[in-house]
Amino acid sequence: MRKLLVVTSIVTSLGLALQVAACQRPAQAPAVPQATQPPPTLRTPDVIFVPTQDPVVDAMLKMANVTKNDVVYDLGCGDGKIVIAAARLGARAVGVDIDPKRIEEANANAKKAGVTDRVQFILGDIFDPNIKISDASVVTLYLLPTLNVKLRPRLWNELKPGTRVVSNSFDMGDWKPENTTQVGNYNIYFWTIPKK
Repeated sequence: MRKLLVVTSIVTSLGLALQVAACQRPAQAPAVPQATQPPPTLRTPDVIFVPTQDPVVDAMLKMANVTKNDVVYDLGCGDGKIVIAAARLGARAVGVDIDPKRIEEANANAKKAGVTDRVQFILGDIFDPNIKISDASVVTLYLLPTLNVKLRPRLWNELKPGTRVVSNSFDMGDWKPENTTQVGNYNIYFWTIPKK
């Protein structure tokens, strides 16, 4: 009986010692965040950022007949104004820009507008084939004539026939627009991707 009491006492003492040690153990350090891939090295932007005026944004989306059923891609999205306006119409919208500052600004503007659930902004080069645009039903542009012409083969190859393309200020060379309009000092051009 005495041996049993001694063993019980030792086990109890050992348990108390373990509990005290556990209480005195320092808290675990927070987990180290997983390393993230650095942002891609991007080239200098092809154009200087000039915000699209609100009446022009409205006219571009109206010309493309944007509805809640559309997926709108703004290639060279800048501050995200067109993407956000499309989302306010109920569309899902994606903006692509090569300038990290513009993407940061666009995300902040989308948050302020309360449309973050309907928009996505991608930091990248609009000529990068890894950035998929094939699900777009509408593409908007405010680039330069040379960039529009350079981008045209990609639009024809990757977009579905019937996809609407709208450009602020600049045409696409010998691809004649189906419609044009003027808002203030700005011309707006409209095309539809032809059948293959």
